[in-house]
Amino acid sequence: MKCPFCHHDDTQVKDSRPTEDHNAIRRRRLCGNCGARFTTFERVQLRELTVVKKNGAKEPFDRDKLLRSMRTSLRKRNVDQERVERVVNSIVRRLESSGESEIQVKTIGEMVMEALLQLDEIAYIRFASVYKNFREVKDFEEFIDTTVRPDGDD
Repeated sequence: MKCPFCHHDDTQVKDSRPTEDHNAIRRRRLCGNCGARFTTFERVQLRELTVVKKNGAKEPFDRDKLLRSMRTSLRKRNVDQERVERVVNSIVRRLESSGESEIQVKTIGEMVMEALLQLDEIAYIRFASVYKNFREVKDFEEFIDTTVRPDGDD
């Protein structure tokens, strides 16, 4: 494993243990060149996934990009990061076990929306504002009225 600090190719594993959900191995590593310590995670990957964008462009699925987008929506919200990791793991498992190697970006977006609604309504609205490309305040109002409060509760 290459050191993220000095890019030296030789690092040593100092400690390995399973994550709390037992879906990955957490490894503490030490760079023999610069002495830096860092953590890596080893996960099972069932299949290579490709994301098909709205414009037809394709790119490899990036779990970290999914995690970053959820964390951005959840910024300054009181949601446990381990819970977010479990949700991301669940989404990845669902995608990998879908039988499809090419996944539409819309499918991923809908899974994230569904998960965020369960985690935190504010994060759900934040994500939706970008995902659904809200342009003005009435877009937020309509979205909240139809999805967060569909029965009209205030």
